[in-house]
Amino acid sequence: MGRKPAGIRSSAAPTLIDVARVAGVSPITVSRALGRPEVVTDATRKRVLEAVRATGYVPNLAAGSLASSRSRLVAIFLPTIANSIFADTVQALTDRLAAAGYQTLLGLTGYSPEQEEALLEAVLGRRPDGIVLTGTEHTQASRERLARVGIPLVEAWDLCEYPVDMLVGFSHEAVGQAVARYLIGKGYRRVSVVGIDDPRGLRRYRSLVEALQGHVRAPVAAQILPAPATLAVGREGLARLLQEDVAGEVVVCSSDTVAQGVMAEALSRGLRIPQDLAVMGFGDLSSAAHTYPPLSTVRVDGPRIGCAIADALLARFAEPAAARQPLRLDVGFELIERGSA
Repeated sequence: MGRKPAGIRSSAAPTLIDVARVAGVSPITVSRALGRPEVVTDATRKRVLEAVRATGYVPNLAAGSLASSRSRLVAIFLPTIANSIFADTVQALTDRLAAAGYQTLLGLTGYSPEQEEALLEAVLGRRPDGIVLTGTEHTQASRERLARVGIPLVEAWDLCEYPVDMLVGFSHEAVGQAVARYLIGKGYRRVSVVGIDDPRGLRRYRSLVEALQGHVRAPVAAQILPAPATLAVGREGLARLLQEDVAGEVVVCSSDTVAQGVMAEALSRGLRIPQDLAVMGFGDLSSAAHTYPPLSTVRVDGPRIGCAIADALLARFAEPAAARQPLRLDVGFELIERGSA
C-alpha cells in the first residue's frame, strides 16, 4: 500500500486528545493552554502549540467561547489602511493581545460613522470580548447600542468630554494650537493648509486657524480633499493653492503622507524647501525623517496608545466587576522640527 503522501488529509480529523498525547499532558491542560494561556506555564504552552502544529489540530473556537462565555476576540475599527499612520498603534495593540491569547478582527469605517454603525451591527453578533474604535464621533444609534451591550470598549486617537467607556488619545485641538504657536514663533505670516475630510484632521485645521487669528497677514487658504490621505492628494492640493496664488509661506498638512506629496509637487516645480515653501506634516511616519529635506511634523506615540488600549482591555477582562472604571488617558504629542519648516 505504501505511506500516504504528505499533505493528503486523513479521514479522521485530529482531536484534542491526540494533541494531549503528543504533548504528554492531559486534555484539560491542552484546553487551558489554548483557551486560557495565562494559567499555564510558557513551557507547557510551547509544548502544546508544537503538538497542535504536529497533529494539524484545529481548535473549535466557537465551542470554547460557548463554554467559557469568552470569544477571545477583540474587534478593532480603523478609518483606513491606505497609509501607515495607525500602524504602530495596531501593531503594539495586537502584539500585546496575542501574547495574552486574544485574536483581533479589523474593520474599516472609511471615516464614516454610518459605516461604523453597520460594522458594529455585524461584529456584535460574534460577541467580541472587547471593541476598539478610532475616534469619538459615532452615530447616536451606535452610542446607545454600545452603552447597552456592556462590552469593554476603548475609544482611541482622540479625547472628548463624554466617552462611551474608556478613552486613550490626545487633543487634536491642542495639536492645532501648538502648530500655530510654532509657526508664529518662526515668523510665518502667510499660512495655507492641505488636508483630507477626516473629522479629526478638520478639528486640527479649525483650531490652527483660530489660533492664528491676529498673527497672519491673510486668511488661511485651504484645500480639503476626499480621504484617504495619499501622495496624490498632497500634490493636487498644492497645485490648486499655487494655481490660485494662495500657497503662502508654509503649508500645514493633515498627515505626513499628504505632506510628502506637497513636497514632491513643490520640488517638481523648482521650489526650494523651506526657502520658497515650508511644509509641516502630522504623524511622524517612519519615512518623515528621511525625506529631502527631512519633514517637520507632530509625533504621536502610537505604540504607547496601542499598549495602553491593550492593558485597559486586559484589566477589564480580568476583573469584569470593575466595569465602567473611568480611564481617560491623554498621551499627548510632540512637535518635531526638521528641515522642511
